[in-house]
Amino acid sequence: MKKASLSNWLLFLIPSIIGVILFMIPLKIGDSWQVPIAFLADKLSSLVEPAMPFAAMVLIIISAVGSVIFLFIPNDEHSKPSFVQTLFKVTPFWTLTRVVGAVFAVMVTYKLGPEAVWSENTGGLLLSPDGLVSFLYTIFLFAGLFLPLLLNFGLLEFFGTMMVKIMRPLFKLPGRSSIDALTSWVGDGTIGVLLTSKQYEDGHYSKREAAVIATTFSIVSITFSLVIIKTVGLENYFVPFYATVAVVGLVLGLIMPRIYPLSKKPDEFIDGSPQTGTEESLPEGYSVFTHGIENALVTADKNRAPGRIVGDGFRNVLDMWIGVAPIVMAFGTIATMLAEYTSLFSILGKPFVPILNLLGIPEAADAGALMVVGITDMFLPALLADGMITSPLTLFVVATISVVQLIYLSEVGGLILGTKIPVNIWDLIVIFLLRTLIALPIVAGVGHLLF
Repeated sequence: MKKASLSNWLLFLIPSIIGVILFMIPLKIGDSWQVPIAFLADKLSSLVEPAMPFAAMVLIIISAVGSVIFLFIPNDEHSKPSFVQTLFKVTPFWTLTRVVGAVFAVMVTYKLGPEAVWSENTGGLLLSPDGLVSFLYTIFLFAGLFLPLLLNFGLLEFFGTMMVKIMRPLFKLPGRSSIDALTSWVGDGTIGVLLTSKQYEDGHYSKREAAVIATTFSIVSITFSLVIIKTVGLENYFVPFYATVAVVGLVLGLIMPRIYPLSKKPDEFIDGSPQTGTEESLPEGYSVFTHGIENALVTADKNRAPGRIVGDGFRNVLDMWIGVAPIVMAFGTIATMLAEYTSLFSILGKPFVPILNLLGIPEAADAGALMVVGITDMFLPALLADGMITSPLTLFVVATISVVQLIYLSEVGGLILGTKIPVNIWDLIVIFLLRTLIALPIVAGVGHLLF
């Protein structure tokens, strides 16, 4: 291993350790456990809470108007797109989606038009002062600014080399994806998606790898899992509940990359170039640890300019504010309207009723709809089950399934659609249903042991 200066070591260690603490280490703050980045977002969100719906509406309108303007500006094939172009120059479909998000945001803010759009269970759920879209703008601010601590100073190169012998054979993923998975698991699924999206855009993941990581490892955080199990009144069963979530998550992580639609994603990068190999082999005389350290130190040495790091952070923030939040507003509002005002999910849930009966789950007729309503919002199945379902076994199954489904259009699903990760709405629906069907027998089996 080549010798490195003390300054190079410090440049690798200090930002990386700070990044790990901010994004991945839950701390007991008050009565709850939170990763610091989520705590900072919560604090800022509470400070600016009254102004957030209006501010979010303005930013969503800017996104829509800018996209419509750039729709009519032709590309200059002889020059690299400017940062403003990368923010606003999107396809007609995504332009329309941003416009729909802006229309919904205006209707919710001023309570215009049909109540179905702006009620507290639909658009109002997303754009209230403490709603998801309002919170996303604050989490995007801190996540965007501090993401370079994880991305730019060698941490991913170190873990990428160390974890390749685990991630590649088990999950068909590069070693560096272990950071995305861990960030989602102990921190927040939205942060994991943003980290994955950024690395995909930077050319570190192929289309297949980015799609697998975003839809397989962006799990609900430990903190929110506790909220789910409390909602159904089974907080005394949190340990077996979360152990089941972890086991099922691992099983699904092994299966999902190997079946449609994820297995059919191309092994090519964002620019269309093919992925010709996977991880590099170890040079002679190196262990995975020493090679990982050397890769990390080389990367850290390339990032000595503070101005560039700060600039990268602010570009991350604007990219998320302009590109992601309007999509969440559009898809989230539509999904929650369908759940609240139509019988669509009751109809879609009917095929699950005989499956639940076969697995010996009580109140299968009511639980069937709860198996599919989770695609709209992660909290809805538990919220609807509280008061509708009386069987502890069924409540346990509904709560656990709602966590391992992962694809929620009001949050992670909408977030994925708003990024450049190559996953469309059909992919998300299929992945959601497959995860549910694969997880159900395992969860039901654990439930029967407990109750």
